[in-house]
This record gives sequence, structure tokens and C-alpha cells, in this order.
Amino acid sequence: MAPGVPAPHRRSLLTFAGALGVGAAVPGCGPESTIAVGGGGGGGGTTLTAVIGYGNDGSWDPTQTASAFSMAANNHLYEGLVDTDPVSRAPYPALAVALPADPRATRWRFDLRRGAVFHDGRPVTADDVVFVFDRVLDPGTQTLVKGFFAPWLESVRATGPRSVELVLRFPFPEGLSRLTLAKVMPRHVFGRPGAWDEAIRGLAVGSGPYRQTAHHPRSNTAFEAFAGYNGPLRPAFRRMNWLSIVDAAPRVARMSGAGAQIADNIPYADIGRLRDDGLSVAGGSGMNNLFLMFNTRHEPFDDVRVRQALRYAVDTDKLVRVALRGHGTPASSFLDEGHPAYRRARTVYTHDPDRARALLRAAGVKRLKVDIMSVNVSWVVDCLPTIKASWDAIGVRTTLSPQETTAVFTKLDQRRDYQVVAAASNPGQFGLDADLVMHYNHGPRNLWTGYARWAGDPVARGLFADMDRATREPDPERKKAMIQDCIDVVAEQGVLYPVVHNELMTAWDPRRLTGLRAQPYPGVNLLRAKWI
Repeated sequence: MAPGVPAPHRRSLLTFAGALGVGAAVPGCGPESTIAVGGGGGGGGTTLTAVIGYGNDGSWDPTQTASAFSMAANNHLYEGLVDTDPVSRAPYPALAVALPADPRATRWRFDLRRGAVFHDGRPVTADDVVFVFDRVLDPGTQTLVKGFFAPWLESVRATGPRSVELVLRFPFPEGLSRLTLAKVMPRHVFGRPGAWDEAIRGLAVGSGPYRQTAHHPRSNTAFEAFAGYNGPLRPAFRRMNWLSIVDAAPRVARMSGAGAQIADNIPYADIGRLRDDGLSVAGGSGMNNLFLMFNTRHEPFDDVRVRQALRYAVDTDKLVRVALRGHGTPASSFLDEGHPAYRRARTVYTHDPDRARALLRAAGVKRLKVDIMSVNVSWVVDCLPTIKASWDAIGVRTTLSPQETTAVFTKLDQRRDYQVVAAASNPGQFGLDADLVMHYNHGPRNLWTGYARWAGDPVARGLFADMDRATREPDPERKKAMIQDCIDVVAEQGVLYPVVHNELMTAWDPRRLTGLRAQPYPGVNLLRAKWI
């Protein structure tokens, strides 16, 4: 277990991450809105029902969570100083009145929106902003978002009752978009003893356009429009009810005729039937991926040749064709092929069973038996038989152990021994820039590096130093090249690396909602939705 990270926090980090959602663009900040502009709509008092294919029982603490459900919900409940368009990720002022005039400056000053209040009616102040950033930057408090801020952000201070100044260690314009990850939370609520534990369990008090009215883990979370909200994204729905339905069949059934207007994580096999029922179904390609992670303290997976052999053995074309029904691509980089920083990695694991056998022989490995511990996300489970068949074909006797996602990460948190983990991930839910994506999965104190027992490896230490230099590089093109070089190291080592990038499908009723299109990361965003 990483120092200072309580197990309940850590289990939440990747719980049910890897969904695909629907989002809303902000006018003037990028592509056409993914959900049309709201403003009351024609639904009157009708409750919008959304079906989410992931659990709502992960952490709800915005500084800790990577849960697809709670991250999406928190975007409706909380605001950052700056938030981002959910597709282009272009920043726009949320609680702040305006963006800094010069993103390359090392001091950013923000004034807070006049009249902004939290859901309990108390005003939002500069002290609340400082309270959250103090937690994020505190060396003694390990949060998920710390790694996205600590390398470049030195401090945050109040300069008045409704104004703050951020002091940067060096120019870092990419940080402006990351401010959406520091949701402003009321000090008077979350500064109480034990309140952060309550946040993990579902306590949510923000300044966003919706407020939480009910939360039932493993069942549903309910929202209503917040009458005190005076920001730019006026709520269109008087009430919303988000259902957590992890199993595919009941989730699809609820969408196909039981009153839901939108559902994510639609199985590929059901796309045609839902379209025949008059529903719109679409996906978006991005960083969503199936990855394999090796325990480098468990022989022979400490040998890079063994890790490479097992990766070369996987028939990724068949996996995409059979398990994903064409809705994916074999990984040719840590980044997906549509990413603006994408470059084909120097090591690409095309299906090559002869090379796989040769690598195992070179490593002196015979009669290898491997157990794959996997999450039970439906599309991941669909991929497992192809991986097993591929490994069996090169003489590696393979067993599959799919289980509840929380069970997998509980075992990882408890430092139990394992050989290989197969799971879903989508760093893109936090942001688009390649530096952020890399730091999500790699770093000396990174959760995932700890799971893989890799942080002390000499190659890993060199990688982390190179990543730090890339973060500080002021020239954008040089920075891009440096990050690509780091990705080449990650690809060659194959410790934690994607097998395929895929799209997950979202369905909605075009007779009730308008302007929808898919976004390439988990959850749904209904901040600009409206009834037809």
C-alpha cells in the first residue's frame, strides 16, 4: 500500500473507470455541443432517468475518485475555478469570472463569480478555494489529483474575500484545463472531522447547477435543479435519477422500454436492436482501453522478455473482430490513434506467436502457468477467451479469474500476490494532454506503479526523471517529443500497457432529448441537455 493512502480511497480510483459517456460542449469553446443548450426545456416537471453501467458505490470525494459514476455526477454538483468542454477539453470560466489573460504566466489571478453559493446557501469564498488546493498540495495527504498539480503548482492564496492567486513553479499553460479537477468544496462542511470519509461515502455539497437529493449505493443517485445557482450552465431538468445497473442485460432492458432516456456502456451485441427500437446509439474513440498489468515481483514477470512474449502472443486483430465486434483498434501506443500527441510507439505488439515462443526460450521459461485476475466489466470479460486461447497456443497454460471490480482492487490494495491483471482504464476522463495521461499511470509514487511493484526498477527511475523533465519543458513541440520518448519506454517494458483501445456505446431516445453525441471517456454530462 502506498504511504498515506487509506485503502477505501485507493479502491475507488479505478472503480468502474473505462466507460464511454455523453457530454455537452460550451458555445465558443470547441466542437458543436454534445448536448444541446438547455434552459428549462419542454419536459416540465418530468424526471430525466439515466442508466449508468457502473457502480455508484465508489468514492465521491472529488480529490480522490476515478469512478465513472461519481466523476460524472460531480461535474453536475461541483464547479472548479475553471471547467472544460467535455469533448474538446477547452477551458472556460466556471466559478471564476474570467480566464487568465496570459496562460504562460507564472501567476494566475481569479475573481469569483458574485452571488455564487453552495447548496446549503452559504456563499462561496476565496477561503473555500484555498481549502481545496491546500488539501491537493499537502505533502502529507495523498490524493489522486495531487499528481496532476504538485509538479507545477507551488501554492494558492486568497488575495481578497472573492479573489485568489495561483503561483506556478514554471510556465505551464496545460494546467489551466486541469483546474476542473480541483472542485471547489465548502470548508465549513468538509473541514469538519470525519467529513472526508463522508465524502467518500457520498456526501456532496457543491455550487453546481444540480444538488444531490438522495444517494443509495448500488442502486441510484437522485438530483434536482439548484435554485441558488447563478452560473453559466442553467439546469434544464427539474429532477434527475441516475440508476446504477452494472449487469448488461437489465441495463439494456431498462433503456429499451422501461422509461430511461439515456444509458451508457451499451453492449456491442445490442446496438442493432436498440436502433431498431428507434433509439440513437453512438460511440467515441479515445483513451478507453483494456490493459494487462504484470506483477514484476512475481517471477518470471520481472523479465521484460516474458512480458513482451505474452503481449506478442495476443491475437489482437481477432480480439477486436470477435470480442469488440470491430469497435476498437489494437494498441500501437499508450495513446490512442486519435490523440493529438499520438505517435506510433517503437515497440508495437502485433500478433507474432513465433516471436513470443522465442522470447520465452531466451528467458529460459518453460511450462509457464498464468492466472489472469480480471475485473468483471462485461466487455473486458468478452475479451478474455481470446487472450487465453492466444497464450494457450504458445504453450502457456492460462486460467481466467474474473471477479467484482472492487474485489480485484481490494486485493491489490492489500498487496496480495498476483501474476497478471486485466482491467479497463480511461485516463482521458481527467484530461486530454499527454503529460497528464502518462502521469495517471506512471510515477514514483503512482498508485498503478505500486500495484505493479515497479517503482524501484532502474528503468522506471530513469523514466520518471525523463517525465519530470518533459513536464518542465517550455517548448510545446519539444515537450511532445519528450513525452513520446517516455511512451516508447513504457511500450518496450510492457509492465502496464494497453492491449486494445475501444469505444463504448451510449444510447439515447431522440424523441425526448436532442443534440446528443458521444464523448470518449466515462460517464454522462447533461449540463446542456434539454427535452424536445
